[in-house]
Amino acid sequence: MRQVSCFPVIDLKNLTANNMSKTIIVTGGAGFIGSAVVRQWLAETDWHLVCLDKLTYAGNSTSLPASHPRFELAVMDICHAVAVRTLITRVQPDAIVHLAAESHVDRSISGPGEFIQTNVVGTYELLQATREYWNALERERKAAFRFHHVSTDEVYGTLGAEGYFDENTAYAPNSPYSASKAGSDHLVRAWHHTYGLPVVTTNCSNNYGPYHFPEKLIPLMILNGLAGKPLPVYGDGLNVRDWLFVEDHARAIRAVLEHGRVGETYCVGGRAERTNMQVVNTLCELLDELHPQGAPHARLITYVKDRPGHDRRYAIDCSKLETELGWRQQETFESGLRKTVQWYLDNPEWVQGVISGSYRQWIDHNYAARGQA
Repeated sequence: MRQVSCFPVIDLKNLTANNMSKTIIVTGGAGFIGSAVVRQWLAETDWHLVCLDKLTYAGNSTSLPASHPRFELAVMDICHAVAVRTLITRVQPDAIVHLAAESHVDRSISGPGEFIQTNVVGTYELLQATREYWNALERERKAAFRFHHVSTDEVYGTLGAEGYFDENTAYAPNSPYSASKAGSDHLVRAWHHTYGLPVVTTNCSNNYGPYHFPEKLIPLMILNGLAGKPLPVYGDGLNVRDWLFVEDHARAIRAVLEHGRVGETYCVGGRAERTNMQVVNTLCELLDELHPQGAPHARLITYVKDRPGHDRRYAIDCSKLETELGWRQQETFESGLRKTVQWYLDNPEWVQGVISGSYRQWIDHNYAARGQA
């Protein structure tokens, strides 16, 4: 991996010599989902990947390959139009996968401005730069190009006790975060219908897995449990989420990028609805087994005041993705969660590097209960 402050210096002759290989820009590639995409795609394809990331508190270069001949890290803000245009022009990508976003609901409640700037304004700047580049491509490359926008099920609002989100569900975002992501979804749709930009969009359920930043529910509970700290649960703990292993999500993104129909949206879910209490209790059981010196970990569970506007239930119907593109998840919730807990036990250096940074300052100021998506 070569890290640069503006754009990577890439030998375009070498990249284009192999017509079978693609060059992909992954925005937000140093984040949780983005880094999983980078690691998996480098291992399973011959693609060249360029990670565009601002390296905010949640962007971690240690989640990326330390050295790989087909990988570059470009450190920049997607809101900086000139830098983004320069990068795209130099790299000449075959596709752009857009994951860069502020993503933590609690942070959006306490500071919504950054979410509007990155998720809405940043997406606009990226779309404009992409459209300019795409319009200048020769006919064959122009037809093959894709802009893949990765979004969230939170744009659909909240569900009752029954039913599922799907691609036809009306938007009803309830938090500043979900409203900003809804705005970015609408911009992508508009750039397709107005300018013809070949886009695909995915809306996913809650992800979990290795390298997850410890402000979110599952990694926070694991690390607090290992440290003997309280396991804070919002409200009555009965809010429901559909959980998706991050590696399965990375496979879904690739399937849609390669085979999805232009202009279409695909919902990605794990078919694993769990209440927050079910998640925490399962984690406690795994920690009792894998880290018995802290058992019983359930004694650490603490109920705390619910957060404002906490959506009650999310659940996704991913039939379209399964039927049209043949995608299937490879991990159950139980197998994925076991792998996740074991990864945190096996990688204390990564964990320590994260919790000693700006995240620790933020979490101490806002109280550790702010960890649930």
